[in-house]
Amino acid sequence: MSSIDVTAVGDGRYRVEVADGAGVSRHEVTASSTDVDRFGGGVAAEQLIAASFEFLLEREPKESILSRFDLPVIGRYFPEYEREIRSRLDA
Repeated sequence: MSSIDVTAVGDGRYRVEVADGAGVSRHEVTASSTDVDRFGGGVAAEQLIAASFEFLLEREPKESILSRFDLPVIGRYFPEYEREIRSRLDA
């Protein structure tokens, strides 16, 4: 089981640390307020990003997640992202 720590660093940027028994990976995610509204439907950006990392970790190891990316990029790799992230957050 991984722990996911999301910290706002300003200007729509967030630092994400993913830790598990094998170590820690660090990532920087950019999420505009429009992105947060579109994908999160009213939840806090940090909650949306943490749920997005849970989604990613179900599909790939933490070491395979890009070190820097804009949140909408997830949908390019995983077309089901937008549909699934909304259902996770609505639950």
